[in-house]
Amino acid sequence: MNRDEILKKNKHYWDTYADLWFGTTALPAYGVHFVTEDELHLFGDVSGKKMLEICCGSGHSLKYHADRNAGELWGVDFSHKQLENAERYLSENGYTANFICSPMEADMDIPKEYFDFVYSIYGIGWTTDLDGIFRKIASYLKKDGIFIFSWHHTLNYCIAWSCDERKDVIQNNALVMNKSYFDESYFRMPVDGSEILLCNRKISTYVNALAKAGFAIEQMVEQTDEATMHTEGNISDKAKKAKMLPISVLFKARKL
Repeated sequence: MNRDEILKKNKHYWDTYADLWFGTTALPAYGVHFVTEDELHLFGDVSGKKMLEICCGSGHSLKYHADRNAGELWGVDFSHKQLENAERYLSENGYTANFICSPMEADMDIPKEYFDFVYSIYGIGWTTDLDGIFRKIASYLKKDGIFIFSWHHTLNYCIAWSCDERKDVIQNNALVMNKSYFDESYFRMPVDGSEILLCNRKISTYVNALAKAGFAIEQMVEQTDEATMHTEGNISDKAKKAKMLPISVLFKARKL
């Protein structure tokens, strides 16, 4: 499965179904059944800061920072439909951003050593070149700039998950491991009558790629939210699973 095939397939999905995901998994949320920015305060005061979002989707995370007086907003997404939605959404709320429609791996007209923050909320895992995109992100950041990203936790697709049905499956109240943690090959997953292509990277793959790109990890979070942890009774399989393992993972790293 080559890079062009993966990008073409995934871009087609997002151009077709962007409206179904309008406003989902955006700040202050970092992931499903996961602690939020309201609890973690990883960004701190963004007043006047230059912000670049990778895989900006419908623009809701950009608005989150605009509401907190960020100085300059940039967003990258490979889906023109996502960017149409984002531009409209920000405009309706009185904000503007510099948008670029491109795969994150491509060479883009983005200023170097310019941004205070680069971030990606459930977007970075779509990359076909993790080492390459981390190097690019490092080049966009000022010295001591911050990179924050969240994605599916590796265990999420390894344990109690049916890819064919795209849902969590708990058997007799047990979480069964159905995929090797070490398998980082691409797989197909049906979504909304279409199909996406993803791979499931090990935690060490992210850690080592950040180090090679010149980042120092300041924080890694793999914590289910308190509301889910304290839920009892008749709950969904996903919530049951989230009480036993992290569904998402989050990194905060500083450019050295």
